[in-house]
Amino acid sequence: MGIHGLMSYIGENHQFFDNIKLQNTRIIIDGNNLFHRLYFDSHLDLNYGGEYDSFTDIICKFFEALSLCNISPYVVFDGGCDYTDKKFETIKQRAREKILKAHSISRGRGGTVLPLLGPEVFKQVLVQLQVPFVQSHSEADRDIVALANQWNCPVLTLDSDFCIFDLKAGYCPLNYFKWENVTNLKDNSEHYISAQCFSVEKFCNHFNHMNKALLPLFAVLNGNDYINLPFLENFFTRIHSHARTYAAGRKNARIQGLLNWLAGFSEPKEAIQNILKSLKQRDHEKVQEVICFHMNEYIQSDVDLATYFKNKDMRPHAPTILASKAPEWMLAALLKGDLAPFHSDCLTLRRTFLHPQVENMRRTSSHRCSLPIRQIIYGLLSTSETSLDSASDLPTKTPGKASLKAEEHSKVHHVQEYDRHDLTLKKTNIQAVLKRFKLSETHSLQRLPEISILDRTCFLLETLEVKTDVQALPASLHLTVYITCYWVVHAEPKVTLHHLQALLLSIVTGELHKLICKTGNNKLMEKDIGMVYDRLSQLRQRGQKMGNLDVDVAHVFCQWQSCLLMGIYLNQLLCCPFPTPDITRLYSGTLIHCFSEELKSMSSAEDLLEGCLVAGDIYSKLLHAVTATVPADFFKTGKKSKTHRKLKKTN
Repeated sequence: MGIHGLMSYIGENHQFFDNIKLQNTRIIIDGNNLFHRLYFDSHLDLNYGGEYDSFTDIICKFFEALSLCNISPYVVFDGGCDYTDKKFETIKQRAREKILKAHSISRGRGGTVLPLLGPEVFKQVLVQLQVPFVQSHSEADRDIVALANQWNCPVLTLDSDFCIFDLKAGYCPLNYFKWENVTNLKDNSEHYISAQCFSVEKFCNHFNHMNKALLPLFAVLNGNDYINLPFLENFFTRIHSHARTYAAGRKNARIQGLLNWLAGFSEPKEAIQNILKSLKQRDHEKVQEVICFHMNEYIQSDVDLATYFKNKDMRPHAPTILASKAPEWMLAALLKGDLAPFHSDCLTLRRTFLHPQVENMRRTSSHRCSLPIRQIIYGLLSTSETSLDSASDLPTKTPGKASLKAEEHSKVHHVQEYDRHDLTLKKTNIQAVLKRFKLSETHSLQRLPEISILDRTCFLLETLEVKTDVQALPASLHLTVYITCYWVVHAEPKVTLHHLQALLLSIVTGELHKLICKTGNNKLMEKDIGMVYDRLSQLRQRGQKMGNLDVDVAHVFCQWQSCLLMGIYLNQLLCCPFPTPDITRLYSGTLIHCFSEELKSMSSAEDLLEGCLVAGDIYSKLLHAVTATVPADFFKTGKKSKTHRKLKKTN
């Protein structure tokens, strides 16, 4: 959510805050808010598709700072979209804005759009650091409040809605949380993080000791992400005289005037009755109902996350619509974050918003490349209502009006996708594709975990339409290689050899980092690995000198990210027949674009790996696994490089 203009207002009134030294406490963290702030505030690259390795390092430093101060973090993520659809128009508007921001970035004009894999990287780092987290079944605000009050600990976020909730231990805005400057006490025995904690009491006392119960009404009247009440403009005109002279402008004057006006009432009911006097009699009942409905959004939920954190087998109740469609194993996976909100939205709302990327906006959305994978996901999710034994493989085109009766008879299912079309947001009905498992007559979503791992593996590989030998590679790379094979075949514009080599070099760089961090390596091997890792990493600095973004190159790699994400989502839904790829160091956008540019003037990609047999071995196995799935002349160009000649021999 978010109260319009409120963070700006309280930011200019520091008398509403307590200065605190945070240590030796639990803290509840708004996960979605934190990963956005950590990425954007660290000024990581946004042009080339994400610097996930650097992002990983920043996340680790953040939680190391908390650990040093004996602060125990509990992270709570948003789940799927609200089932009442009260925020639907806001979500659409934000999606439109992200498309325009991504376009602005692609033209070198700046902007902020989180790279596609950012949320998944953040969750993977939490797992690696053993930071406890949970994914709510819908928006997490009310669950966060309930948990924080149960444990009497502060909340860390940058969401102005938490100025409205009655939090026992207060709300620490992220922009006043100095985690990068951990302070030692004089005897150096303990550490703390300086922070400012918003005090509801100080806020209300400033306005003539206003009743805290009036704050939800203030949020509704001022407007938040859910609420737009244009019929109250006459009311605001009437109370405008309560605004003091305020230099920050009309928005803050409106906030000031509204709070001054509310302070004159003892309770919300009295204030609401006064509001209704500004309206026509016929509107009273409807307006009162709307106001009270939205005020309830500021009542803490009855979800017991504290019990869940103590015992993951004790699961809180899910919303009725989700519980009616999702089997028990899926509800558990959603809470653990093993399934994404994408899955619950597609299951319950039959709708999803595809995240915009920095790409060539004149081309079809990069998410088009992964559409066949999504259709299979939609098909699996639709079996919560339709058994697979009654459905055959279905075509991918949306049927016309003439086939509506046939569609109803065969129980065809669709999911509404909201994706970029040029510079606009477009809704498309995408038909779910149902496919049988080889050795199973019938399987529904309910029984998906019962299917043998062999059948689930075969199903996923058939979806990707790929067969290649990956046994020589670490198991953690198997799914990545399979998805890369799929991408090479389906991408448009076509993947060139330089594109593939650049991607594989990024993967090799990540593998070398793992080897450097691994203990017990041979010292000579460590030296060779370190030398090549440094050589590859240093190319990142050239990214600042590459000039304008090549949007076609960016588009190719955006397609790979989309394919990887949807491949991971499908693997998750199939209960992970493959190990989930470690994406924390799999893709570095700046490096990949540098590699792609560098390879144009090099005789061979192997030249960058010279001096380290391990690096060369990983690269050659990756290259062979991918190129073995395409015709020998697939990457044919006018100029035959050394690598091209090697490929011809191996094929």
